[in-house]
Amino acid sequence: MADEREALRARLAELEAHKAALEARVAELDEEKRHYRWLAESTTDLISRHARDGTFLYASQAARDLLGYEPEELIGVSAYDLFHPADLADLLNKSPRVYYHDGFYQQTYRFRAKDGHYVWFETTSRTRRDPATGELIDVLCVSRDVGRRIRAEANRERLARVVESTTDYVLFCDGEERLFYSNEAARRLLGLPREGLDARLERAYTPSSLAILREIVLPAVARYGSWSGELEMPGPKGPVPVLSVVLAHRGPGAEPDHLSLLNRDIGLRKAAEAQARRHQEQIAHANRLATTGELASNIAHELNQPLGAIANYVSGALLQLRADPNRPASDLALPLERIDTQVQRLAQRLRHIRTFVRKGQTRPRPVALFEVVDAACRLCEWQYQQAGVSLTHDLPETLPRVMADPIALEQVLVNLLLNALEASRERPAAVRVEIRARRSGRREVTFSVSDQGPGVTDDDAQAIFAPFHSSRPEGLGMGLAISRSLMEAMGGSLALTDGSEGATFTGTLLAEPSPIHRSKPPRSQP
Repeated sequence: MADEREALRARLAELEAHKAALEARVAELDEEKRHYRWLAESTTDLISRHARDGTFLYASQAARDLLGYEPEELIGVSAYDLFHPADLADLLNKSPRVYYHDGFYQQTYRFRAKDGHYVWFETTSRTRRDPATGELIDVLCVSRDVGRRIRAEANRERLARVVESTTDYVLFCDGEERLFYSNEAARRLLGLPREGLDARLERAYTPSSLAILREIVLPAVARYGSWSGELEMPGPKGPVPVLSVVLAHRGPGAEPDHLSLLNRDIGLRKAAEAQARRHQEQIAHANRLATTGELASNIAHELNQPLGAIANYVSGALLQLRADPNRPASDLALPLERIDTQVQRLAQRLRHIRTFVRKGQTRPRPVALFEVVDAACRLCEWQYQQAGVSLTHDLPETLPRVMADPIALEQVLVNLLLNALEASRERPAAVRVEIRARRSGRREVTFSVSDQGPGVTDDDAQAIFAPFHSSRPEGLGMGLAISRSLMEAMGGSLALTDGSEGATFTGTLLAEPSPIHRSKPPRSQP
């Protein structure tokens, strides 16, 4: 009996220990359950449990933030009733094995919120079945709001379609100058394949433009993130001028050293600009021819002076020979030298006149402003002498050379001088026209032509540079318009700065860049 009681007590102790273990396990499970419930209620994703027909059996607190529903409001509601009709049809048209029998399914769809708007959800579903019978118990779902991602993907897709369909030539390249994308326009221009692109940057640009890219553009993009300018791409019919924008790929997920190269064909613009330049040059040439007609008397005077001097020296030499036919030829050296000097002067004047009236492109280069002003004054000198008007110019010797086409600048000055002369004739007290110049900036020189004429009214000042506007009945009204165009073509400007007491026209030109002087380091003292 004692042995039986002892065994019974041992059995009871064993059962008590087992009960305690079970209670501990239950407590542990309850704690885990509370923990998992806390996780489910704390996550920003919607965690839900559904019956076979999609009815909500459970919904986490995220339903309030994502859909505007209290979790209790969703219990008993079929999730399929809240699907967007198009997305529900897409789901139901799939084989049930995909979203029901396989036990795991992921879908992106639109789900109706309480206020009626649709939220883009990405839901991962997993089915639970009875291990013994295989019957469906419920479906567990985790749903995440992916509206921002969907919109970003839609934006990227739209941008990709735009890039692919634009007529600009779009290229992407990596840090090794390998092209890994080209749009349809670039593929047509460069003859690149749609798939399996295996080309380098040198395929997309002419050698000179490629050198600019490597030496200037790529370092600038690495430092500043972008660059824009004009380059050339090879085309079936020759180089294609393009306005290029080069951008570095930056931001989250961007590969280092990747670049976008956007190239817009500016061939038509270049052709139009060239046509406009030719048209302007033709008009300027016609204006120079008309100006030459106005200067005819001065030109005749310029030619008559050396011709008269030559005639005098020849007459003197002939008289000496007739008086003494046997005199040495060395006695004629002085008149012959003077004849040669006059012939050279005459040839120089003829070359200057021919250069002034010939056609040519406006090509700015460093020129001495004093020389151009002096040449313009010589062309107009005879007219000023005949009118009794003094023409003076005051230019500092320290003026830097200016960037200008000498013939175009001379034409501008002649137009201004002839206008000043006409204004002086309208006012008997006007006896002087002055040309002045000064350095007005680190790389700018300003010159002015001032007269003492009646001035320019406010009404005329507004339209004085308009084509065909003239205060003279016989004037064409093109001189000032052409002069302003020529100044702008040389990178400068022309304006009326004072029209009250006479008129003052002011022009600005870029000065020649100063050479860079590197200072030597100071010598160390012993």
